[in-house]
Amino acid sequence: NHTVLLETHMIRIAVLGAGRIGRIHAGNVAASPNAKLVVVADPFEKAATALAERLGCEASTNASAVLERDDIDAVVIGTPTDTHITFMLQAVAKGKAVLCEKPIDLDMEKSLAAAKEVERLGGRVMLAFNRRFDPTSQAFRKAIDAGDVGEVRQVVISSRDPGMPPRDYVEHSGGIFRDMVIHDLDMARWLLGEEPVEVMAMASRLIDPSLAELTDFDTVMVQLRTASGKQCHINCCREAVYGYDQRMEVSGSKGMLLQENLRPSTIRRWTKEATDVREPLLNFFLERYEAAYKAELEAFVEALRTNVPLPTSVQDGLKALRLADCALESAISGKSVKV
Repeated sequence: NHTVLLETHMIRIAVLGAGRIGRIHAGNVAASPNAKLVVVADPFEKAATALAERLGCEASTNASAVLERDDIDAVVIGTPTDTHITFMLQAVAKGKAVLCEKPIDLDMEKSLAAAKEVERLGGRVMLAFNRRFDPTSQAFRKAIDAGDVGEVRQVVISSRDPGMPPRDYVEHSGGIFRDMVIHDLDMARWLLGEEPVEVMAMASRLIDPSLAELTDFDTVMVQLRTASGKQCHINCCREAVYGYDQRMEVSGSKGMLLQENLRPSTIRRWTKEATDVREPLLNFFLERYEAAYKAELEAFVEALRTNVPLPTSVQDGLKALRLADCALESAISGKSVKV
């Protein structure tokens, strides 16, 4: 029976979390030709049920119980950060593969201990650094590998959000370096092709002075240097009145690669009133990185089906978190920090 055969090759997935990111992942699993969305779990019954009904799967309010099930091969963790390790280790102990949103945890010691445990259990865990899977980012990496820019010398990354997140989110986020800049730190490692050995950061409160109460910032610049002297400059801001700003540049001995912002269309208008008028930038990360989230999920599923190493690992998460911690330390001390 052909359909039964196909079913057995489907990776059966549970998605934990029915919030903003959980909905994205669950939708992508449901749409994947090689995966089957079995269940979504969220302590808020309404959220779990609404999502499950929309996508035609089961709903649960008990993530722990879901992880015990035998009809699940893999788990996507899109729950609050402080639950990531618990669910990750429970899933790995049950022999299930994991795609976990970053970070592993906000605490470095806990993250290191969890990584050790994953290794001891021989677990397969992929950390969700979705930007690596963005079509342009993939094209960048391929062009670098093909030698288009020669030896990479400098990477410049601009990353600005359309507006401050809610206060409650900020309080639990671990701060701008661990929450927002961590994506750019991961991209920096990936594009430089070498580990940074030194971090220098400057941080300000230009949007919300009350962030001082949380020892957090809204506007930062980070500089990284690798052992061979390659450099990366990252600038991040929590507010850009003109929309979600995401640009990258890689320059090397043979040339440069540049990624501009994506827009709903490429039309540009010239009139008597204004020249070179273009559509506004895409609204926020869910729209801008829609293709990246899909590609990330497919890469996870494909690695499980073909039994090849996962494209990102717990170690990638640890290294990005370590750089974020160094950047925070540098911003507070005013001194460069050795990684």
